[in-house]
Amino acid sequence: MTRTPASLPLILAALLALATQSAAAGAVSCTGKAPSGELSAQRVAAASPSRGEPGLYEGPVWIGDALYFSDFSFGRGFPSRVRKLAADGSVSTAIEDSGSNGLAVDAEGRLVAATHKYKALSRYTLDGRRTTLAARHEGEVFNSPNDIAIARDGTIYFTDPDWQKAAAPGGQPITGVYRVGVDGKVTLVDGALRNPNGIGLAPAGDVLYVNAADGVLRAYPVAGGVPRQGRSLVTGLDGADGMTLDCHGNLYVTEHGARRVRVFSPQGRQLATIRVDANVTNAAFGGADGKTLYITGAGALWRVVLDVTGSPY
Repeated sequence: MTRTPASLPLILAALLALATQSAAAGAVSCTGKAPSGELSAQRVAAASPSRGEPGLYEGPVWIGDALYFSDFSFGRGFPSRVRKLAADGSVSTAIEDSGSNGLAVDAEGRLVAATHKYKALSRYTLDGRRTTLAARHEGEVFNSPNDIAIARDGTIYFTDPDWQKAAAPGGQPITGVYRVGVDGKVTLVDGALRNPNGIGLAPAGDVLYVNAADGVLRAYPVAGGVPRQGRSLVTGLDGADGMTLDCHGNLYVTEHGARRVRVFSPQGRQLATIRVDANVTNAAFGGADGKTLYITGAGALWRVVLDVTGSPY
């Protein structure tokens, strides 16, 4: 009789856990090539606004077979909820009163949310149960956490501008970029940026990207799990907002007032422009094959089918 090595069950369990985590996060294989030239994205009609007051859609994230995104208004406290675009094209409210802006997904398929209502980084189960991941830095709450990137080991990076600082009392004396270690320790990555906004990680996790109100996209090499001194990769961005990356490391940067997403190589060379018909906020890859780029904006959601897979947030 063939004997099973004692370590084999552990190895199989680890592989199963890895596969489960990849499926939960909507991971797909890296295929295709980045877009080039001029493209246009089309509105998703079912995602038309259902609020009476103006606001923004933000933080798109693909989980399982659906797209989730924040829907917040400019009213007192910037009330926000998480909506869901299902595979059948219907739109519903997944989490009421989430207080969220940017969203991401962790290895267990849970939402990680930048929550201006709580001035904190939060985690939500898809049925709406919230826990706090990071609430303070040097004794003070944050301003209004905005966008998120999660490393393979679970380290979380997020931006903290002051766009929704009035949502609740308190805040930081700076607008910063923060790192939350797997041990929960919060450290400041960069406190010199004026309203840092979009954030993303290279597929290998070796470069952290951040754009800010000054129209500059910065690249921070990551060594030993810690970002080092950043450098300017792209300048002259027009209202830089959120971003996502494809599986080759190309960056898809939304430019709010310019109503476009520009695609840049990891070296900062412009590859393509994707145009929409209203102000934009953020972008994420999704769909059954991971090749549909979803774009959020001023009461609108767009999509464009590309030839490349990318990050689900």
